[in-house]
Amino acid sequence: MSETFTHRPVLLDECIEALNIRPDGIYLDGTLGRAGHSREIARRLTTGRLICVDRDQAALDAAQDRLKDWMDRVTLVHSNFDQLDAILDGLGLAGVDGMLFDLGVSSPQLDDGSRGFSYMADAPLDMRMDRSEGLTAADVVNQWPQEELRRILSQYGEERYAPSIAAAIVRRRQDKPIETTLELVDIIKSAMPARALKEKQHPAKRSFQAIRIAVNDELASVDRMVRAAVPRLNKGGRLAIITFHSLEDRIVKTDLAEFAKGCTCPPDFPVCVCGKTPDVKLTPRKPILPSAQEVEENPRARSAKLRVAEKLKDPRQLFCEIGREME
Repeated sequence: MSETFTHRPVLLDECIEALNIRPDGIYLDGTLGRAGHSREIARRLTTGRLICVDRDQAALDAAQDRLKDWMDRVTLVHSNFDQLDAILDGLGLAGVDGMLFDLGVSSPQLDDGSRGFSYMADAPLDMRMDRSEGLTAADVVNQWPQEELRRILSQYGEERYAPSIAAAIVRRRQDKPIETTLELVDIIKSAMPARALKEKQHPAKRSFQAIRIAVNDELASVDRMVRAAVPRLNKGGRLAIITFHSLEDRIVKTDLAEFAKGCTCPPDFPVCVCGKTPDVKLTPRKPILPSAQEVEENPRARSAKLRVAEKLKDPRQLFCEIGREME
């Protein structure tokens, strides 16, 4: 059996249920990857349309085969999901009935050692999700100031040894450029105390995450995506977003909460004067987590969180539903 049929994406059943797919609806998968989610969306459509977006041209090329049975209802787009407005405008679409975003680095990118995402395989320091972009991990490691390296390691990787790792990188690159992933792994290890090297998590994991996020501008992209996605959802449409670490999840949670918030007037105002009504309701309010069975079968699902929001058909809809819940 081919990989196309054996690969099972994270929280697949939960995503499909969350999207509430209509056979004639228009849907967007903003992180195509191996097309696991896209296959399940496409096969449920009849007269509907699925727009598949990915920054990585390799994913789009592979989708020609993985989605071959449904290409009559699929449109492939090479772009970053934060360009949502431009993507939909280019297709002549005012809105869509559902959107799915599976954030972070995809399995093919991690599994392809030559891409430079992995700290387990030796490769050039690249880490670009879109290989047509200019900035690489080598540029970050060899050219960014020590203080900026410390900042991204601390902020994006939540690396407690960020100051010493940044200093070690700068010292090493003064002799010669740092060119490969395993060179960088050695530098990171040299800057950490012995006790940190014995921890269960690989010592370079947090630093590689931080550099990857910086190279691909991931966190800012997530914020731009959420802020663009909600206005482009049709009434009753669903937005489903899977995150894999706390930094992404915090952005998604905060942005969706803002769209779900109604009146912003001070509590002591007798009547609302701002006129703000909620754009979405969170369905459910808490994130959906993978089952114990899924985590056992796919360890990469362990940190996944799925957040879902539904575009309100009428601002009064939310208050009617709240009233029913209180009865």
